[in-house]
Amino acid sequence: MRLRDSKVQKDNNIHMNYKAILFYLGLFTFPLSGLSFLNILYSTYFDYFLSIDSYTVTFFLTLVTGSFFCYYGKNSIKKINFYEQLLLIILVYLISSVFIALPYYLSNYQITFFDSVFESFSGITSTGFSIFGNIKYLDPTLILWRSSSQWIGGLYFLIFLIIIFSNNQYNFRLNHLAFTGNMGSFSKSNTKNILLQIFLVYSLLTLLILIILNIGNVRLFNSLNLSMTIISNGGFLPTNSLDQIFLKDNRYILAITLLIPTINIFFLFNLFNKRRILNDHQEDLFLIAFILILSLVMFYSLKNVDISEILINIISSISNSGISFTKSSGGTIIFIFLCAMGGSLISNSSGIKFIRIYILIKSAAAEIIRLVRPNNVFNNLIFYSEKKIDNQIINLSFLIFISFFISIFILSSILVLDDINFESSFKLSILTLTNTTNSSLYGVSDINFANLMNSTKLFLIIFMIIGKIELISILILFKKLLFKE
Repeated sequence: MRLRDSKVQKDNNIHMNYKAILFYLGLFTFPLSGLSFLNILYSTYFDYFLSIDSYTVTFFLTLVTGSFFCYYGKNSIKKINFYEQLLLIILVYLISSVFIALPYYLSNYQITFFDSVFESFSGITSTGFSIFGNIKYLDPTLILWRSSSQWIGGLYFLIFLIIIFSNNQYNFRLNHLAFTGNMGSFSKSNTKNILLQIFLVYSLLTLLILIILNIGNVRLFNSLNLSMTIISNGGFLPTNSLDQIFLKDNRYILAITLLIPTINIFFLFNLFNKRRILNDHQEDLFLIAFILILSLVMFYSLKNVDISEILINIISSISNSGISFTKSSGGTIIFIFLCAMGGSLISNSSGIKFIRIYILIKSAAAEIIRLVRPNNVFNNLIFYSEKKIDNQIINLSFLIFISFFISIFILSSILVLDDINFESSFKLSILTLTNTTNSSLYGVSDINFANLMNSTKLFLIIFMIIGKIELISILILFKKLLFKE
């Protein structure tokens, strides 16, 4: 029996378990059927019969495709290794984006299939780049579809982040440094419970944001779309600007909702359960303190700017949402840096992440202190927890930092070829890699994605995915596929 198991394991190391990958890909396809069905009900209830056919086609195609994949891989060995999991993530983004693109392509707006795919990739990666110049002329069902694509993309990413990227062998995400709830050790027996917990927490936080927005006198339709956009740290708005949704007296409501997905997804869950959060969520507490201090500093530095606007811009940048009001409060360079920093490790935010930057700064400061005072004892604790900074953590944080800027250099060089000036190319590269929308906050809101070359859009799509799964993931997968390790 052991000989047989070792032989199976050896075969799995040589060949990809494609049947199991397709089986799980089928499972990830079924939620798109659910979203399509909800849009069919919405279209029927509000008499939007012109658009109902596109969602019906999407519903049946996703249902048939998911059933076929699951049937084809049902007899396979369901355990897949990390390389196969990485390939699964990429395939989920690719297949899901094609299906999400169908309602755009089949609509009455004469959108090319490539532009439809670009819009769907922007949605499922929660980036927010859009080919639509004027949202108010869109069908309400299509607006709802855009927002729901971000919502499902945010849910998928959290599943990838907690289930797949918590691999002990490839821990470049450093998820072990953040508290992830009562997850314990992952196994086949408790995977379903983990997935259910992620779904429930994610759904409850979406509902919480919806309730808060309604309390702030935001229209129900706008609240529904914004709740799905905000929880996923996305950038799709149900209107052309936030000024059409929020008045000056209820903008603090938006700041509160934007903060929710920035911190660890289990922070509020554990807070409501009256758990001790001081030790398990120090990253989140320091992140909140950083936001408040920076808001006060910028408020006293910038003149004639409302503090609510500053607070929203800071949180929106750190959360990698990027949505803001029409007028920027200045400090574009600071907001671009905040986008690159990102939020908590266990959140929908992208970027380098707050705790990695903290580790790099603390380790660099320690090296400088050692040069001045060789006998000085270095405090290698992360914040005030019991977790320690070791050489592996420093090397991984530095590797993520370097790979991030290599990606910026590559994408900026490509964007310049499409007659985008260097400054805009640099900013847009950072926003793409951090999955942040191009609002007026960063001075690149005038970019018309519909007029970009298809080759440019293709590279933007590639780097949207890289922004979600890290460049290191792509390199690891290529190494496996090319060298057959």
